Order: sequence, then C-alpha cells, then structure tokens
Amino acid sequence: MARLLIVGGFLAAVFWVFSIVDCAVQPATRHRGVPKAAWIAIVALIPVIGGILWFTIGRRRAKDQNVPRVVAPDDDPAFLQSISKTEQDARIKRLEEELARLDEETDEPPAADPRP
Repeated sequence: MARLLIVGGFLAAVFWVFSIVDCAVQPATRHRGVPKAAWIAIVALIPVIGGILWFTIGRRRAKDQNVPRVVAPDDDPAFLQSISKTEQDARIKRLEEELARLDEETDEPPAADPRP
C-alpha cells in the first residue's frame, strides 16, 4: 500500500509540474476564461485539480481558434491553375538538358604520384 501511495504521489507531482509548464509556455491567446497569470496561479496552488481544470476548460485548442490555414503552393488549386503549361514544359526541358550535360561530364582519374 505504501508503494502505491509513493507511485501515486510521484505521478501527481509529475502531472502538476507538467501542467504548470504547459500553462506557462502557451501564448496568452490560448488561455480561456481568465488571464494567463491567473491560470498559472490556479494550477500551482491547487496541484492536481488545477491541472485537470487547465486541461479541460482553460486551454484553448488550436482548432478552436480562427487561425487561417496556410496552404502550400502545390496544394493550392488556384496557384496550380495559374502556372501555364508552356512554363512547366520549358522548365522540364531545361532540367533535362542540365541533367544530360551532367551525365556527359566524366571525372578525371586521379593523377599518378610522381614520387618513387
């Protein structure tokens, strides 16, 4: 029974520290309800319950925010349609020519050492 209490106390302490650190490193825009300093105080002064409150009601998820999603150019249909077929063909041709030129170049074998 004593071992169970020791392990439980250790896990509660780890959760408490993790909750404090998580609350402290989140930007102020991700704190819901009260200011960041108040959440840190709640989590620090009420060890396990404060951490549970922080993760359940205090922490705003990234999906809850109205943050515009950044779309890579190769995923953006408007960008892909703006590229003309002739530009793509010209670029592919240039790259193929450069690769052919690099394939034709041969490395010179190392010179023999003139010393006896």
